[in-house]
Amino acid sequence: MPLPERLRETATNPPQPPVTPRDAATIVVVRDGERGTEAYLMRRQTSMAFAAGMYVFPGGGLTASDLEHEVPWVGPDADEWGRRFRCEPRLARGLVVAAVRETFEETGILLAGPDADTVVSDTSGDDMQAARGALDEGELAFADFLDDHDLVLRADLLGAWAHWITPEFEPRRYDTRFFVAALPAGQRVGAMSRESDRAVWAPLSSVLASVEAGEAAMMPPTIAACREVSAHTAETVVAASIGREFPTILPRLVLVDGDPFLETHLGDNP
Repeated sequence: MPLPERLRETATNPPQPPVTPRDAATIVVVRDGERGTEAYLMRRQTSMAFAAGMYVFPGGGLTASDLEHEVPWVGPDADEWGRRFRCEPRLARGLVVAAVRETFEETGILLAGPDADTVVSDTSGDDMQAARGALDEGELAFADFLDDHDLVLRADLLGAWAHWITPEFEPRRYDTRFFVAALPAGQRVGAMSRESDRAVWAPLSSVLASVEAGEAAMMPPTIAACREVSAHTAETVVAASIGREFPTILPRLVLVDGDPFLETHLGDNP
């Protein structure tokens, strides 16, 4: 894959030694639309230090509270998520919490419910929207938010999909696990995240064509996820993740006739 212009200078002057990647989680949230499966994508502000101007899925880095707080939980346990993502159970649990928390902060989509059989159908109330801001500012732990609203995290509504690590030449690096989930019935996206300047439900049948035409910009992991998820519907995507095997992908810089390209190769599995 040709190296984007924005990365050329960075790639030729990489940090030494490479920056340690930060653990992160993101969710490909999908719904069924008139033109097939749609994913919720946000375009990051051009002022952002990482992935500026790129279309991304909801998500972000792990926080201490994601790991330290006992989050009310139903569905596959931490050991099972550790097997799916080939990591320690404690980290796996934190990744699930971070994925659900960040998605709620950034979109208002909440993968939680009163019990193992139900899910919140409306997050548009003032108290829910205020909680999004408090979570984003670090004033509220996600575990406390769930307790305050008598909710449990619905880990069964998530699927493990992919694992990408930012190239070593980048000054900001993330070790990111990708989840998939369907938009819960009745829920609508709330106010847009302050990190974004545009957000859209994009039909996966056409979003890749837009990227190829230069009408939208995405990083390789986002492109790959859009391509793979497009083969599924909102009803089938989580089921398709069960037993799914995927490598750890660490893109690297290679020169082809003197021009820099990104090559995706398999990293070492933890």
